[in-house]
Amino acid sequence: MHLEEIAELNAKRICSDCIGEQYLSNDVAATGVVAKCDYCDQTEATWELEQLAARIETAFEDHYTRTADQPDSWQERMLADRESRYEWFRDGQPTVEAFQDAAEVELAVAQDVQSILDDKYACYDPSDMDGETEFSAECHYEEKGASDEAWQEEWRSFEQAIQREARFFSRSAAAHLTEVFGRIDSLKTTSKQPLVVDAGPQYALNHLFRARVFQSEEPLMNALCRPDLELGPPPARYAAAGRMNAQGISVFYGATSLHSAIAEVRPPVGSRVAVARFNILRPLRLLDLTALENACDTGSIFDPTLKDRLERVAFLRSVGKRMTRAVMPDDQALDYLATQAIADFLATENEPALDGIVFQSAQAKEGHNVVLFHKASKVEAMSLPKGARINASSGYSTEDGYEVDYSVSEVIPKTLPADAPKRRPWVDHLLPFDPADIQGFEERENTLCVVPDSVEVHFVEWVQVHCTSHQVSRHRFERAMHQDDDF
Repeated sequence: MHLEEIAELNAKRICSDCIGEQYLSNDVAATGVVAKCDYCDQTEATWELEQLAARIETAFEDHYTRTADQPDSWQERMLADRESRYEWFRDGQPTVEAFQDAAEVELAVAQDVQSILDDKYACYDPSDMDGETEFSAECHYEEKGASDEAWQEEWRSFEQAIQREARFFSRSAAAHLTEVFGRIDSLKTTSKQPLVVDAGPQYALNHLFRARVFQSEEPLMNALCRPDLELGPPPARYAAAGRMNAQGISVFYGATSLHSAIAEVRPPVGSRVAVARFNILRPLRLLDLTALENACDTGSIFDPTLKDRLERVAFLRSVGKRMTRAVMPDDQALDYLATQAIADFLATENEPALDGIVFQSAQAKEGHNVVLFHKASKVEAMSLPKGARINASSGYSTEDGYEVDYSVSEVIPKTLPADAPKRRPWVDHLLPFDPADIQGFEERENTLCVVPDSVEVHFVEWVQVHCTSHQVSRHRFERAMHQDDDF
């Protein structure tokens, strides 16, 4: 087209009423200049057609791809097969039709926009006049999926920085995690399920199971006597590093099912596993990593923020698997650093602040794991009268041998003598547990309470391992003889 014709097209005005796509129409109404529309003759808020063309161009660069104008090698073989009824059709919609559907405009508008963009990308080299250029009428377009390649690269940089550069006080790591997890409660899955779920007395997730392995009798008996202390999260001085906590930070690792709780502690054959149910006492908000695989975001392709939001969601779909992938024991020290940093961030810095994480069990096919961060991991102390003496038994002897019968007895005095000694602060260090984990010593609110009657002891008699087998092939070949060969 001549320059004068293109200039005339660019100067044409279009009003918000002539654009059916809601976001784009609202944008014209909010930012346009009141003038006569060249397509409906009404005097409304309008844009120059050049501005609309630029918005369509950007939207198509971000969300559409130009399809191949020739069949690929497989399709060519199908076309060459005389017995095949295969017919090749170019994928996608022609340019004008794609513009019409995307912006919801009349044919005349779409044709004018196509002419403007076709002229912009036209090739004026006489030696290359046969090549198809962007937005020419013959082009076909189809929507493309969001790419999370940039997010994946940033995540790899975050993991490397945490492991090798700045483990603490990393501003770049904090900025990256803010981009990934900020306002994550506003997102939902494709089935409209939230990514942040509620737990507590009034919700479906109102209890958790926790297991502990014992290889000798005495500690097991202590646990049966006081499951609130021995089966709950360990005191800070005994808290080993885990997938979601650094060493010295006590958190509650639980599971939604009893069998998942047992599987997660990976008990050796011959050991005993004590399991208890812990009821959740107050409302909690948990990030559900299992829902991330189906995370989605929606909006108008003409919204400049949509591209980044879709790329973020595409990346979030892989985050759950990244955070819960199986890690070999020799690699845990380094590989857990990233997930530990994420847990700390979600507990203290993220908006919204979260109380824990739900994730798929790596050891059991069914059931989910739940980690409650330190602030939400305090177990309520069992209600015991002062002076109570607790004893546990694993069974009794009979003529036929030892009969396993776990039981706990509580011996309660009628009255506590007036001269009974009281606990003094200077002997606190002699206690078998951390006073900071007992109600009254710290400000943390009780989150869990153990159900004493739920405690069970499981004997680990054998373990079944599920494997995927791969056959190893072996081949023998003859080679030419050389003078220096040894026989």
